[in-house]
Amino acid sequence: MGAQWEAIENMHRMHCWFQSFFTSDHDPRTFAGRIMYLTVDPLNVQHILKDNFWNYPKGERVHSVLHDFMGNGIFNADGKIWKKHRKIASLVFSNRKLKQISLVIFRHDAMRLLHLLHTFASTRQSVDLQDLFMRMTMDSLCKVLFGMEGEGLKTTLPEDPFGRAFDNVNDIIISRLVNPFWKIQRALNIGKEKLVKDNLAVLNSLIADVVQKRKNSISFQAQSNAEGDDLLTRFLKYNDGEHETYTDSEMRDLIVNFMVAARDTTAIALSWFIYCICKHPQVAEEIRRETAVLLGLGDGQTMEVEEMANKLDYECLARMNYLHAALSETLRLYPPVPRDGKTVLKDDVLPDGTCVKKGAQISYVPYSMGRMQFLWGSDALEYKPERWLTDGVFQPASPFKFTAFQAGPRICLGKDSAYIQMKMTGSLLLQFFRFNLVDDDVKYHVMIIMPIAGGLNVDVSRR
Repeated sequence: MGAQWEAIENMHRMHCWFQSFFTSDHDPRTFAGRIMYLTVDPLNVQHILKDNFWNYPKGERVHSVLHDFMGNGIFNADGKIWKKHRKIASLVFSNRKLKQISLVIFRHDAMRLLHLLHTFASTRQSVDLQDLFMRMTMDSLCKVLFGMEGEGLKTTLPEDPFGRAFDNVNDIIISRLVNPFWKIQRALNIGKEKLVKDNLAVLNSLIADVVQKRKNSISFQAQSNAEGDDLLTRFLKYNDGEHETYTDSEMRDLIVNFMVAARDTTAIALSWFIYCICKHPQVAEEIRRETAVLLGLGDGQTMEVEEMANKLDYECLARMNYLHAALSETLRLYPPVPRDGKTVLKDDVLPDGTCVKKGAQISYVPYSMGRMQFLWGSDALEYKPERWLTDGVFQPASPFKFTAFQAGPRICLGKDSAYIQMKMTGSLLLQFFRFNLVDDDVKYHVMIIMPIAGGLNVDVSRR
């Protein structure tokens, strides 16, 4: 139990603790009472995520820990269930009309955020920018997923029972990984497990209500020959030719998994991006310069928010090489999903010669990988967007080295969409505002994802 207690003691700094395992070398490490391997070697990562993919499922332990929250959704499923989710999600995400609609929604919500920040700048109030990013991505998701207008960015900043319940469960459930008694506590409905149950009840009730309303809407559309553009409608109408449609339970799991993917990760990435910008103001200036050049603005020329936002189409955003590099550099150092675990299905040998045993846990660690000198050079801990550029053009890294979006068959389907929303929002924010940290002592909060603990509190001023 020694390692178990050590894990509990280091829970608040778990990602740094894992990183310390690889300070002198990058060999896989075994850990805790059960056999658990940690690796930061890209060849091992490629083996796990691609070359021998089917030998490394999520596994029963991870599935059990997350099931109450994520169910059998795409991020918590294996085998046939995962293949079904992946197949349908791939078809939906490749839809050209959805991409066009998403760009319009991202632009609209970014402008709503800017208008709200103008209010804060006028009153000289500090603001939790991470909270605003969460509200923005939630509103965007409501429109893309449900076809509903979100209310998170109203000037009153209304309380969101759905988001609150979602965050509470997300925050608590990670503790199951180091708590050997969580199943007993769940059965007795005590401690943190009672909070999980109570918040899941709120979450599930709200989702059930949304799904039922959309079903009623689909029935009306069928009578009127109308067609819904939102993802929920597309999923509810989906039929694979064998009359295999989504059940209510599957729809619930799909929505929660999309929430984790589309709301949390993008908002967290934007939060860490602004944190890095505050620490490196010269990067903000270079992004502003790049944006001005692409928009044809000369020295001293300005542009209204709406006019600039409308000029930020797919082509313009794609040409923002430096901004893309700055965002990627943020994701390298502060990946929204800092660790990803798998289970070894059969005995295997990793490319570096490590023998892994059936039933063991194995994790690759994006947070540690982004800080390894053997991968990124002696300046690995420095924030340098230039490392991604050659002659001013962005050069992507191998997905088995830069693992923020996974790799192999499970690579993130929403990667391009996430970059579009981050670039739309980031370019507009930096063109019209300056941000200063209220407190330089910023830390991460340990969850399934990696938000900033206590939020990103900044003073905001107009440029």
